[in-house]
Amino acid sequence: MKHATAQSLDRLEALLTAIRALATLKEKSRGVFYLRSRAALHFHEDPAGLFADLRLVGDWQRLPVNSFAEQAVLMRELAKLPMD
Repeated sequence: MKHATAQSLDRLEALLTAIRALATLKEKSRGVFYLRSRAALHFHEDPAGLFADLRLVGDWQRLPVNSFAEQAVLMRELAKLPMD
């Protein structure tokens, strides 16, 4: 599974805009977000679609982000991130 291309990230622009609005994450490069000094979120693509790799605590969790419903699941997970 490869990292999402610019074209794939274009399809997620509304989601990326919502993530950028969160005070807890900082975008280091397009589609790659950090929590403090640690990578916390990035995107992948494969024939099955687009996926977000999210690290809340410990290991990475892979979530599909192809539909608005799947993107809402990701946003709910991001709401669990510590605010400090």
